[in-house]
Amino acid sequence: MTDKKSDKKPAKRQRTHFEEEALRFHMRDGVPGKVAVLPTKPLLTQRDLALAYSPGVAAPCEEIFDDPETAYDYTAKGNMVAVISNGTAVLGLGNLGALASKPVMEGKAVLFKRFADIDAIDIEVDTQDIDQFVNAVRYLGPTWGGINLEDIAGPECFIIEERLKELMDIPVFHDDQHGTAIICAAGLLNAAHMSGRKIEDMTIVVNGAGAAGIACLDLMITLGMKKYFLCDRAGVIYQGREEQMNQWKSKYAVKTDKRTLSDAMAGADVFLGLSAKGAVTKAMAKSMAPNPVIFAMANPDPEITPEEVLSVRDDAIIATGRSDYPNQVNNVMGFPYIFRGALDVRATKINEEMKLAAAHALAELARTDVPDEVAAAYQGRQMIYGPQYIIPTPFDPRLIYTIPTAVAKAAMETGVAKKPIKDFNEYKKQLQARLNPTANSMNLIYENLAKHPKRVIFAEGEEDRTIRAAAQWINNGYGSAILVGREKNVKDAAKRLNLSYLLKNENFKITNAALSDKVEFYIDFLYKRLQRSGYLHRDVVRMIKTNRNYFASTMLASGDGDTMITGAVRGFARSLHEVTIVLEPKDKAIVFGMSIMLADKRTLFMSDTTMHETPTPEQLAEITIATAKKAREFGHEPKVALLSYSNFGSSTAAYSDRVRAAVKILDSMKLDFEYEGEMNADVALNAELMNLYPFCRLSGPANVLIMPGLYSASLSSKLLQELSNGTMLGPVLVGLEKPAQIITPTSTVSEILNAAALSCVGH
Repeated sequence: MTDKKSDKKPAKRQRTHFEEEALRFHMRDGVPGKVAVLPTKPLLTQRDLALAYSPGVAAPCEEIFDDPETAYDYTAKGNMVAVISNGTAVLGLGNLGALASKPVMEGKAVLFKRFADIDAIDIEVDTQDIDQFVNAVRYLGPTWGGINLEDIAGPECFIIEERLKELMDIPVFHDDQHGTAIICAAGLLNAAHMSGRKIEDMTIVVNGAGAAGIACLDLMITLGMKKYFLCDRAGVIYQGREEQMNQWKSKYAVKTDKRTLSDAMAGADVFLGLSAKGAVTKAMAKSMAPNPVIFAMANPDPEITPEEVLSVRDDAIIATGRSDYPNQVNNVMGFPYIFRGALDVRATKINEEMKLAAAHALAELARTDVPDEVAAAYQGRQMIYGPQYIIPTPFDPRLIYTIPTAVAKAAMETGVAKKPIKDFNEYKKQLQARLNPTANSMNLIYENLAKHPKRVIFAEGEEDRTIRAAAQWINNGYGSAILVGREKNVKDAAKRLNLSYLLKNENFKITNAALSDKVEFYIDFLYKRLQRSGYLHRDVVRMIKTNRNYFASTMLASGDGDTMITGAVRGFARSLHEVTIVLEPKDKAIVFGMSIMLADKRTLFMSDTTMHETPTPEQLAEITIATAKKAREFGHEPKVALLSYSNFGSSTAAYSDRVRAAVKILDSMKLDFEYEGEMNADVALNAELMNLYPFCRLSGPANVLIMPGLYSASLSSKLLQELSNGTMLGPVLVGLEKPAQIITPTSTVSEILNAAALSCVGH
């Protein structure tokens, strides 16, 4: 092929609201794009610079010259993957060119980091010439531990991958081909297992003869599939067909009198679709063999929907590429973990045995008990091995130590591992430590919301940020938004923000005391609560009719919403005071604030950051138990440190006395989590310092910090938020009868959305 660039510019078109939000996301905080490079060593002093660059850098250079394998010891090569494309097949958008593919490649790099802690850099090669592309990539080999090819059109992608695999001694993997194939293979293994069939006895129809379709059929044949039909737009690929053929299709031409997709599907056991919306009819599905396996993976709309299949037969096992149906075929369950295992043993390639190992490991994982933190996030969905669960969910925390282990073992067994793993138990622990489970938990929270939508009351409904957050809440299918404010102001703001469509959405509601037909009910409801607390009826009337926090809180307390967000235009203390006047503690529990710090590979839960200025020992003990419970809801096994400015009796100050007394109270209970105190923050978080106290009951650095007072809690959380590279969530109010969250006046739309989602945990 020769390079060919079009001078024609695409016509201007009206962007959707989701596209507008995506554009804002990609330039949020004034930082374009999704990736950055950070140093892994300190560069604070002249000595640091001398070691990192000249003259110190000469030492590793000479070592690598003498022994090239030491590059894995002295450079980042062993944890680096290049995500490379020429942009000839970008998503479903076609040939957009190298530059326009960059957002997708950056996104793929982010997924590598997010799911497998692999540092990935995107490279866009501006050529459609196969030779030029291959040469551009092959000569960059010394930089990387592996190459992930992406969004390259067929049939060129086949040639490029094969040539690079021959020329390079590091893994080269075209995910568009093999990623989908591996997940499909896992699903098919389980579908055959639960229906009592053998793969070699089944007949498969693959519709879509592109890179993914052919790779899927390749892997199915490797699994033992013997009877197959490959179809494209022209129908069945049969022996003797001449139109729209190439060498890769010809390989799968079969001797048959079947000519159409409909012909091929009659009596078939398996349909695997990588084609287009509506390609399969109900009649085709009905014509298949008993217990058919239907993988309709066209995105965003499948070849046939599960509802359509189930309307004509009730014995089908169905998977799609979508997250809103069971059995999602999602490549993110494959490529990050396959590369993780390959990199960790310094594999020279990713071979068929490694792909099959990944597929079998994924299939076997679906047959095991689902962890509580995953099952809890899918309330109402049966997470038990069966037709509705043949593939694990993409956010299953076990993937990080299950798939890489299987891949690494296969690499070792087939002789492509240059650095075999000696202790797989230790390797599993290392893999578990790579990822932050809270990140998975947030995704699970959002997935649960999509399954079980919630009604969010936004007390400051006239604010631009609030309206945009409400739009995202609705657009993502998380539930409905109730905005408290003046109807004209909210509508005018929505129009100005190009969100007028919300005004016609039944999930977007505007209310305030002047318009609500329930205002008298709210007054009576609140008066009954406050009449014995010194409030007159006229006081309550004024509160409901003039204060949006009182109005919104009463709505929530009376059941007209599921959660409430406020604080965008009021200070935290004032909002907290107003909310807690209306909302009562749940089951007489203590009410406190918990902040969550997401840092690199570490999550810290901090309490109490909002409520109790000088908590008593009894309150500290209760806060400790409740925070440990919340940590478990986020998938963390709590290791609790009760903090002070002394270590185990080194001070007799009042703060330390209260903390010591709280520990004694905890000691008198039968608790199933680790805790210790009183101790300094540095000892609680630093394993080496903790070793100075061999009697310490914590088995490792703490992930739950119980603060001795509000001053220290507030100062610590805000310092961490401003000075670290992590993300602070919350503070989350814990213990109220109904969930209400108080944001800050500087909260972004994303932070408002997170606050709403966090408030729904456990409710």
